[in-house]
Amino acid sequence: MMVRRRSARLPPANRLPPGENRPPPIENRLLAALPPEIYQRIAPTLDVVPLILKNILHKPGEPIQHVYFPGGGFCSIVTVLEDGNMVEVATVGKEGMVGTSVVLDGSPPRSAVMVQGESNTCYRMSAGAFRKETDRQGPFHDLIARYASALTGFIMQSTACNAVHSVEQRLARWLLMAQDRMGRDDFPLTQEFVAMMLGATRPTVTVVAGTLQRAGLITYHRGHVTILDREQLEAASCECYRTATDLLNAVTDGSPSRHRAT
Repeated sequence: MMVRRRSARLPPANRLPPGENRPPPIENRLLAALPPEIYQRIAPTLDVVPLILKNILHKPGEPIQHVYFPGGGFCSIVTVLEDGNMVEVATVGKEGMVGTSVVLDGSPPRSAVMVQGESNTCYRMSAGAFRKETDRQGPFHDLIARYASALTGFIMQSTACNAVHSVEQRLARWLLMAQDRMGRDDFPLTQEFVAMMLGATRPTVTVVAGTLQRAGLITYHRGHVTILDREQLEAASCECYRTATDLLNAVTDGSPSRHRAT
């Protein structure tokens, strides 16, 4: 069950707190890429809420009430099997949004979304406000459509990766993407989560994490991982890390923006 926290209303770009000379930077790259006039229009519909570890943002078959634009941390989109097991199909951080099925066809999601990396900043928007803005068929719609297409490509790349690359390569890829989104070298990571992400057993996870640790790439202890050698971790990964990262970065690279995402 989601832990409820008080949300803060994001100030419109033309209404600054006393003493501020410019709007605070928007930490989500999609929102930061919007033209100023579009951001000003949607800002009053955005609440700033935290991402809390293990919270479920969307459940399979339940209508989406809100979409989320992470400003840090990241979420996992997972497929839930009949026996309750879950397998990750994609991760979403500050480069994207959670709730693209609202864009695609408006139907309830077939997957679940779970918070895997905490953050104090996530921009939440009601599904109604989101649909109202996308229905304008303007820059917001176009940006979200590009992201939805990129996310589909990301999922396809992950599917191919899971089919042909080793568990060690896949774990290295996932750790790199987690580090990119968390913005630091150490973060919580349980064997349960790793097994879910990779579709592997916990004993397999233990062996693979141990291999990376003995090679000096990471340390892994009591549910925490620290990346020690990013360059070698990239070498241990597969082509899918760079392919997927480039695919997502292309959505906002070169977009005009008044705000700069960190």
